[in-house]
Formats: sequence, structure tokens, C-alpha cells
Amino acid sequence: MAEYKEAIKDWPEDERPRERLIKYGAESLSDAQLLAIILRTGNKNRSAVDLARTLIGKFEDFSSMDSLSISELCKEKGIGTAKAAQIKAAFEMGKRMLSSGSGLKKGFTCSDDVVNYYIPLMKNLKKEIFKTVLLDSKNKIIKDVTISEGSLTASIVHPREVFNPAIKNSAAAVILVHNHPSGDPSPSREDVEITQRLVKSSEIVGIKVLDHIIIADGSHFSFLDKKMI
Repeated sequence: MAEYKEAIKDWPEDERPRERLIKYGAESLSDAQLLAIILRTGNKNRSAVDLARTLIGKFEDFSSMDSLSISELCKEKGIGTAKAAQIKAAFEMGKRMLSSGSGLKKGFTCSDDVVNYYIPLMKNLKKEIFKTVLLDSKNKIIKDVTISEGSLTASIVHPREVFNPAIKNSAAAVILVHNHPSGDPSPSREDVEITQRLVKSSEIVGIKVLDHIIIADGSHFSFLDKKMI
């Protein structure tokens, strides 16, 4: 594709990302053109497409870009807080769309169902997030609650914090989900101790812990599948 130095509005119509999307559909656009629509504008030296090409050239794909924080995106020339927020919002919409189509209408039936729902939301996070997933009697999600952010400890992931929301929302069961930013889903000693503690507490409150799932990049660990619950 020819390099244009003038503003996108002066490009031939079929080369303008927004007009091309309207005329031919989103699937006809390159990654750079799609990102350019999100960025909306460039600056006095570069068009939105030029900025998008630079970002994709540096980070290679959207998944790598998604792992960047707002402050990291803002370090890139031509990307301010508004553009960084637009990029993060677009990625989050995509992740939520992927999760919403993961068979939840019938409820979770196995660890793969849970992983397919949560991996788009959690695989690129740079810090550990521990969630309690509240389920009804058919194992459908009532809601999920973020219990902690950062390194997990027994003092932070306390039974009170895990089960209070479950009791308030009349949950029939819960699934524990957290991520390992390292990419290795193997449970740590702390993970095992926290799980054992929460399972014992669940017997007291009468809300069963169905599973504890650790999500990493492209893989996962299920305490239930490994017969550790």
C-alpha cells in the first residue's frame, strides 16, 4: 500500500479506513486500519494509520498490545491518555464478547467451560487477580467478585471475603479463579493452602466450592480435575 503523507480525509475513498469499513465490511480491513479507526486521529506528522502501523510493528499483535498498561501505551510517541484509553476499551469489549459466547446459557459443566469464559479476560493481566464466581443451582453465573489484586496470601483471600458475597447473593456454589502472570499455571504452596482453607470453610457455610482454576497464558490448572478438591 502506498504511503500517504496527507491527512486521511484527503486519501482516495477506498483507502480511508472508516469509509472502507462501511463499504466493504470490517473483515476487509488490515489490523492497522482497524486500530486507526479506534485511534480516530493522528498528529501533525503522522496519520492515524501511521500511528497504528508503528504500534503493530513494534508489538506484533493485538494480544501483546493488550498486555500493556495505560502508562506503557502513553510512552509511545503520538499516544496520549485518550488514545490509550480508547485502545484498552476496544480490547476489553472484544474480550467480553468472547467470554459471553462461552456456553453460559447452559451453565458451567466442566473446567474447560470456566477457562473458555475467563481466559480472554485474564490471560494478559500483569498482576494476580483472585475472583469468586457465584453460581446458581444450575451452575450459571450470578456474578463474579474480585477478592484481591496482587500476590495471593491467606490473610488477603479470607473466607469472609469469599463467602459473604455468596451468602448475600444466595449462591448455591462458587468457583475460585485466579491467574498466574508468569505463564505457569502450576499451583504454589500458598495456592494449595488457600484452597484447602476455603473448602473447609465452605462446609461450614453450606456453599460448595466446585473448583479452583488457575489461568495462565494458553493453559490452566483445575484443582477438581487433579482431584485436589
